[in-house]
Amino acid sequence: MFTIHRRPAAILFAVAVCLLSFGTGGSGQDKAADDTSAVKPAERQDLGAKQMHAAFQSRAKKGNVDVLFLGDGITQGWIEAGGKVWTTRFGAWNAANFGLDGDRTQHVLWRIKDGKELDGIDPKVIVLLVGTSNLVSNSADDVAAGVKAIVTELRGQKPKAKILLLGIFPRKGGKEEADLKTPNVAAADELNPKPKQVNAKLAKLDDGQAVTFLDIGDKFLDASGGLSKAVMSDYVHLTEQGYTIWADAISKPVEELLK
Repeated sequence: MFTIHRRPAAILFAVAVCLLSFGTGGSGQDKAADDTSAVKPAERQDLGAKQMHAAFQSRAKKGNVDVLFLGDGITQGWIEAGGKVWTTRFGAWNAANFGLDGDRTQHVLWRIKDGKELDGIDPKVIVLLVGTSNLVSNSADDVAAGVKAIVTELRGQKPKAKILLLGIFPRKGGKEEADLKTPNVAAADELNPKPKQVNAKLAKLDDGQAVTFLDIGDKFLDASGGLSKAVMSDYVHLTEQGYTIWADAISKPVEELLK
């Protein structure tokens, strides 16, 4: 996830889907935060990302989006591993997926701000999940500041939209897969501690009105707090089972926000 070109084939596939049919249905402290890379809009230069951005712009011009999913490759995965779940669970929502593999907070911020990616749509609900790609190069404070910058931009552009801000999902720490204590499972003490650190900060963005914070990370874990490959194939990206868990966790909250 940290390498921008991790899944070029997946990006090109997603471009095709977006172009053809996707989403048609359905003080001082602040100054310091502004100096982190996570909060400065940055345009990606790889061709796949540029094509995806153009596809998102084209989709937005068509309008008719009530629920917008915005984020990185975990969100993009709704049109790959999560495709069946998306269709069966979100088909009636007029939902669109603006997830882009490899995106960090600064990239999403560029897309919606400088890239004017949301022009043409006025979603009722925005489901935002982003930040996992920043974890290797940014502190928890920096990542949280990047997410906050996105939320602030969304609130400015789409003041009527309700934002469902998701906590960063659990993921494996730095240990190689071959060194895990149990095959195909990253134990609780083998998980990256940063998501919980970031999420504790993101929770403070919940204002009970425009922004709702929801941490569903524990739902992906087994009884002992471990993370199985059955849920996340590479301990980062979700399998179909993982997307089912995600859908189960947000369906009611989104329905409530749509009222």
